[in-house]
Amino acid sequence: MELIQISDWRQYLKEGEQYLATAVGAAARRSDVFTPEILYNITAMAIEKLIMGYLMSRGDLADNHTMGDLLDAVERNAGPQPELAVKLRFLDGYQEICDIDTYRHDAPDPADIPEILAIGQMVKDFVDERVKQFKNAERP
Repeated sequence: MELIQISDWRQYLKEGEQYLATAVGAAARRSDVFTPEILYNITAMAIEKLIMGYLMSRGDLADNHTMGDLLDAVERNAGPQPELAVKLRFLDGYQEICDIDTYRHDAPDPADIPEILAIGQMVKDFVDERVKQFKNAERP
């Protein structure tokens, strides 16, 4: 089966890397502006962009953009990822925003920020490893 990439997947990777760099830099500066909730959201956007870039490079998309749906799509393409699954479910535990009847949004504890950022880096490393064959290819 021939792989047909979805255009702009590299842009998604670039944006994901930028979001992650922003979250890491903001956490290091301990700015009052970047609350744990904001750092969580920026990191979640990084993860979403990175995974969507990976999926698009494979000609696929996630059904939705929750961490669970992103994980399902990753595993559809890369097989079971038990360690990644645990980490993404941990992140999904902070919110349930897709169903109005079960809507819940919890701010992370400041002590959780290093783990949240580490998960972002883990996703970046996972994606980098899987798209390296395409990353150095001539860009359109």
